[in-house]
Amino acid sequence: MGDAASGRGHVVYPPRSAEDIFKDYRARRSAILRALTHDVEDFYAQCDPEKENLCLYGYANEAWEVALPAEEVPTELPEPALGINFARDGMNRRDWLTLVAVHSDSWLLSVAFYYAARLNRNDRKRLFGMINELQTVFEVVSGARQQQSKERPSMDNGGRAKPSVKIENNGKASEEAYGEDDSDHGETLCGTCGGIYSADEFWIGCDICERWYHGKCVKITPAKAESIKHYKCPSCSNKRARQ
Repeated sequence: MGDAASGRGHVVYPPRSAEDIFKDYRARRSAILRALTHDVEDFYAQCDPEKENLCLYGYANEAWEVALPAEEVPTELPEPALGINFARDGMNRRDWLTLVAVHSDSWLLSVAFYYAARLNRNDRKRLFGMINELQTVFEVVSGARQQQSKERPSMDNGGRAKPSVKIENNGKASEEAYGEDDSDHGETLCGTCGGIYSADEFWIGCDICERWYHGKCVKITPAKAESIKHYKCPSCSNKRARQ
């Protein structure tokens, strides 16, 4: 089992709010990532194909464990992929770790939305929005997002893609020349209302947290956006004010 890391805030179990469920998700994700990266040699050794069906568990205290599946039926929580050890020696090591990562992402989401079953529609969207701000386990293990960033043009002097500002002109959405197209934002959620990105609406991205917002949600008009060199969302502005 991996070493437990310090917790990030107190969460009462089972978690009830979107924020507490996200904290649980983040902690379990950290545990899985540790197993597949920092502790990968230990993880690899524990996944002996000669043993019975094994699962990779990530816990809310950020510890990980390779263990047999739960015996009780039905289980207290959704179970991770069964038998991850069997394919270890029959695949390229990197491909096998990537496969475990994909199954782990599926499990992490299933646990989060098991807890989220009693949330309302808006809270579920907000939860998914927070989760979607993090890289998936697959993206970290495979380096997929880093590769996408290398291939994306129009970077500013700091090496980070400039945020786009979406402005409506005569019913058609136009984009200031920052080198990103609509496909880059297909799954973007508004950081305030959780609404899904639509090309026919005005959006603005925060230069600090890199989250996206409807202009109407943060009271920024297209005309006002023209005069903003670096936009800071209300949340980031409040954080700076409290410091």
